[in-house]
Amino acid sequence: MKSQLLSKACLFLVTLSISPLYAQQPLDNAAKNALQTALYHEYHTEALYAAAIEKFGQVAPFNNIMRAEQNHAHALAQLMQNYGMKVPPNTLSGSTEMKNTLPATLKEACKMGVDAEVANQALYDKTLLPAVSSHQDITLVFQRLRDASQQNHLPAFKQCQ
Repeated sequence: MKSQLLSKACLFLVTLSISPLYAQQPLDNAAKNALQTALYHEYHTEALYAAAIEKFGQVAPFNNIMRAEQNHAHALAQLMQNYGMKVPPNTLSGSTEMKNTLPATLKEACKMGVDAEVANQALYDKTLLPAVSSHQDITLVFQRLRDASQQNHLPAFKQCQ
């Protein structure tokens, strides 16, 4: 499992390192909106999982997946910078809104994690990926983020239910 995560992390870093090479074609509004939406979604799940850790303690899978969400947000921020876009801060982290969203039990929080990861995959497949199809660098990162959600995060949350 750790070697699989390490290889995915290395591939992810390679993707980031080549991104500036592709960032030559200007982004249309749909692609800009897709990047902003993806970043907001990563911020939201990161803040939600951080609130779960605050409430339930350093429990799996929240602790590992929260760090992954931070890495995902960083990758998206790097893409935005490559295209000259402003990267907004995560104003959801530590917010009362996120804390109030959490259910009473860890099991219910894990179910919320399942729902968030299922929604994440649908968001990428139905909305975000089609909006950036002419930008190979963004498409690659979006696919990696979607795949991490589907192949790593979702199974981890299903196990903790």
